[in-house]
Amino acid sequence: MESDALLDALRAAVGPAHVLTAADGADLVAYEQDWRRRHRGRARCVVRPANTAEVAAVVRLCAAHDVPIVPQGGNTGLVVGGVPNASGTQVVLSLQRLNRVRALDVDNLTLTVEAGCVLQAAQQAAQAAGLWLPLSLASEGSCTIGGNLATNAGGTQVLRFGNARDLCLGLEVVTADAQIWDGLSALRKDNTGYDLRHLFIGSEGTLGIITAAVLKLFPQPAARLTAWASVPSLAAAVALLGLAQQALGPALTGFEAMNAFAMQLVARHFPALRPPLPDAAPYAVLLEVSDSESEAHARERLHATLADAIARGSVLDAVVAQSLAQAQALWHIRESIPLAQAQEGLNIKHDISVPVSRIPAFCAEAEALLQQAVPGARLVNFGHLGDGNLHFNVQCPPGADPAAFLAAHEAAINTLVFDTVRRYGGSISAEHGIGGLKADLLPRYKDAVALDLMRRLKQALDPRGLLNPGRVLTAGG
Repeated sequence: MESDALLDALRAAVGPAHVLTAADGADLVAYEQDWRRRHRGRARCVVRPANTAEVAAVVRLCAAHDVPIVPQGGNTGLVVGGVPNASGTQVVLSLQRLNRVRALDVDNLTLTVEAGCVLQAAQQAAQAAGLWLPLSLASEGSCTIGGNLATNAGGTQVLRFGNARDLCLGLEVVTADAQIWDGLSALRKDNTGYDLRHLFIGSEGTLGIITAAVLKLFPQPAARLTAWASVPSLAAAVALLGLAQQALGPALTGFEAMNAFAMQLVARHFPALRPPLPDAAPYAVLLEVSDSESEAHARERLHATLADAIARGSVLDAVVAQSLAQAQALWHIRESIPLAQAQEGLNIKHDISVPVSRIPAFCAEAEALLQQAVPGARLVNFGHLGDGNLHFNVQCPPGADPAAFLAAHEAAINTLVFDTVRRYGGSISAEHGIGGLKADLLPRYKDAVALDLMRRLKQALDPRGLLNPGRVLTAGG
């Protein structure tokens, strides 16, 4: 067994079985490689504490040895924010053993869970009590609550319930100096000074390590219906969104858009997943309605809304799922787009947001510029149109080598897309975060005053820069 002072101290703190090193024969690839396989780092070791006190002990020991820490949840992030660099000096602190549901308060509509609790397990705990945790992501079977909050995850329900930040009432956090902040408040009103939880939510493990959270729950809706609508353009999709919001109000809980090529990729690589309508419309929209009254009431309202949209020309054709299985099949098409892209080959991903009203003009301009720069490049445009978040992804031209395409064009295409996003008042990261992938880009696209304030916060809370260094903020910016 490899031995040095830090490793020996860590083993004493969390148990020898939970300090993993390559020298001892442990397979660390699941901890060292990001989900997209864009980066493989090298950890000094992987430490798996079992509780908050052990997390604090690990932080204290690493600080004493001046060793940086990379907090890690389910390692499903898309911006290289939860894996070590190549130096072999960083300790990966895995929170997967902190996976308990600590409390569920039916009357207060709250769920208290540890950071390593898988999102799907938290959803199931709520459902078992007849309640609903509406945070929903394609990776919910493996992503963790701590990671969801550290990156302020979005997902398909943001339109109605907001990002992960909006579903969190309180946090427990281990600070950079190994103190434990017990901020597990279950209050919806607490106006006693700075709201510290919002410093740590979305900070990607650079300001503190989230170890537990209190989440908001909601009553289970009496009915949830899903519809698939073919639309002639993005402008028509935006018109349908406005009509649905006017007609359905808060019952409209999901609104996703997909371009034709995204659906073609899914059908090509997963032949069992085919759109329910035979037309080749430029875009399709998934609508979800959650009704507190009854399925009949929900179905009547949804049918009336779609009929009105067809009469106005915003929708070409539409179908409403007749069962839960049909609804899940429709969502499965949408959720399989990233997997189909991976099957097609390496691609350039953009997680961007633009004001909903400006999305059609943005997409038209960005796609035209893309074709001028790289003729034949294929656009996979899909995402959460209801909240202005698109995954504006680029596949190489047919027959081209994907790896060579990325090497030759990724930087230029990123600049083209992000510069266009900025012109339209948008953000270069809507829900995935900055991580290490976009840290160098942030000074170009973030307000200088905002960046200065962020640096000051980092200096105040982690003056030695030991928490997830090089993520969000680079050493120079």
